[in-house]
Amino acid sequence: MLSEEAKWAFISALDDELLKGSATMSEWCAFIVRDCDYAFVGGANLATVITATAAIETYLRAEYAGRNLFRLVDLIDSAPIEPGLREDIHKLRKYRNTWVHVATPEDDDEILQNPESYEEQLEEWAKLAQRTLRRTVYENQWI
Repeated sequence: MLSEEAKWAFISALDDELLKGSATMSEWCAFIVRDCDYAFVGGANLATVITATAAIETYLRAEYAGRNLFRLVDLIDSAPIEPGLREDIHKLRKYRNTWVHVATPEDDDEILQNPESYEEQLEEWAKLAQRTLRRTVYENQWI
């Protein structure tokens, strides 16, 4: 598990790596990105995954949807973004769905027996969520 300091350093390193110019986004999106960062640093890994997906949806909706009310899956598919980013957003969305749309919540033996495994998995997904979020909001930079 990363410390708070290491998590802020991780976010800063992502910004240094991915932000080469300047990027703009709606204030709604910026608010959600900040909240996602606070969730990540605070160790709320599932909240990070869910919030990162919400920020990505907000960004894509503001940039590419106009007044159309696309489902997230359709919004991702119709956005003019790089195919690798599209794939990564879909992977994040599908992983988020496994937590948001739990098919059999009463079947909880595995999570009760091995919560550490889920925590480790969620931390890795939270890091991936941070990277995918930043790749998305920085995809159309002014250089």
